Amino acid sequence: MRTWDNQTPDSEFDRLTDHLNEAQRLLSRHRLVENLVNRQEMPKHKLVESIVHRQNLGELGGLLNGLDAVDTARILEALSSEDRLLAWEQIREDRLDAILLPLLDEVREELVNASTHQSRKVSLNAFDLHEGRLRQVKIANKTDLASIKPIWVDLVAPSAEMRYWVGEFFGLDLPDPDSLNDLETSARFYLEENGEVHLHSDFLLDADNGAHNIAVAFILHKDILFSVRKEELPVFRLQRLRASSQPHYVTEGKDVLLDLYGADAEYSADVLEEVYAALEIVGKSVLNPEFTDDAAARVLSEVARGEDLNGRIRRNVVDTRGALSFLMRGKFLSSQQQEEARQILRDIESLDGYTNFLSGRINFLMDATVGFININQNKRVSKLTSFSIVFMPINILAGIGGMSEFSMMTKGFNIEWPQAYAGFLVGSVAVGWATYHALKFFEAREAKRILETKGQIRSS
Repeated sequence: MRTWDNQTPDSEFDRLTDHLNEAQRLLSRHRLVENLVNRQEMPKHKLVESIVHRQNLGELGGLLNGLDAVDTARILEALSSEDRLLAWEQIREDRLDAILLPLLDEVREELVNASTHQSRKVSLNAFDLHEGRLRQVKIANKTDLASIKPIWVDLVAPSAEMRYWVGEFFGLDLPDPDSLNDLETSARFYLEENGEVHLHSDFLLDADNGAHNIAVAFILHKDILFSVRKEELPVFRLQRLRASSQPHYVTEGKDVLLDLYGADAEYSADVLEEVYAALEIVGKSVLNPEFTDDAAARVLSEVARGEDLNGRIRRNVVDTRGALSFLMRGKFLSSQQQEEARQILRDIESLDGYTNFLSGRINFLMDATVGFININQNKRVSKLTSFSIVFMPINILAGIGGMSEFSMMTKGFNIEWPQAYAGFLVGSVAVGWATYHALKFFEAREAKRILETKGQIRSS
């Protein structure tokens, strides 16, 4: 978190502190009222909870959206991680990029990778160059397009009507994002007769509700990059931030395309590092001698998630390599862009080795977990077997005695039935006790033999 007192005048420090205190007060009141509502059983519970959310979070949104981007960024930096994400949800879509730009790098990455705002439908944005930087322009109609010279036109979940009039303005056909499911390379990377370059690529989205791949259609037409997809992606938002903050970061649509592929490789590497860190924690629990079935269930769930992410990233890596190879073979790139593409391919090769390593570790953890489950199962079966052996002689005696009353069997000895049954009970307990200790003796002798064998092997 930045130290305001070293960077801001006293008056501005006091103003920011007041806004921060107000934001924290609204967040605290929201959580307090939410907890009280959740504890109470009342009619129309969901309606009351919805009103509470709108009231407190609405005030918070009004506060944050009423400040300039820098002040809002500083308040977000000062909040805790949980409060920061909740406050981030209240910021309007049109202010997101302006607020992300002045944030600290680690805070920006946290908010960009958050699932919030990622699934919101963004209609159409065009990007042109202004003083060497990428500038975003909201597009509502053809008139807005006619007033700029874009190098990148980005469509998120566009309607058929929007795809039609945008394509009519630029003279091309824009695909439906719901139909981007072709697996053949010839259908994913191809060149039209009019010179249009088409690429269909998958980008990873690791959200709180699960990881999945988002298909993106790229079209290079008259030095303009067109991108069509169903959802917002962290990679695209990071690319916009970099190009808008650094002059001459991009100069044409192909630069934007290569940077998107490079950012996707970086994003995949970050996700792989998170998977590896999670597997490290899982590995420690697997090596614990007291490994319960509940722990095994949690480990299997985490390992399955890691395998899913690793598999998706491997698929994306293959897809990106194919797209870059197509661009290089087709000689669509300049010499400088060719070198940048080769660098991305080298990064992808390092990802290949890392995904292979993670795949081996995942298989090991899976096998170890299944092995421990089998050991625990065998222990339970062994206990049941010992239990049945202890009671087997008792069952035999009970079967013999059940053929007739004990008073008839002991009649010649002048023993009445109470004494007969009492003697049988004592005898059964004695037989069970003797059988149990005999089993323990043989188990101890077998364990000692195994230890001696291991000692001999180590000494040799």
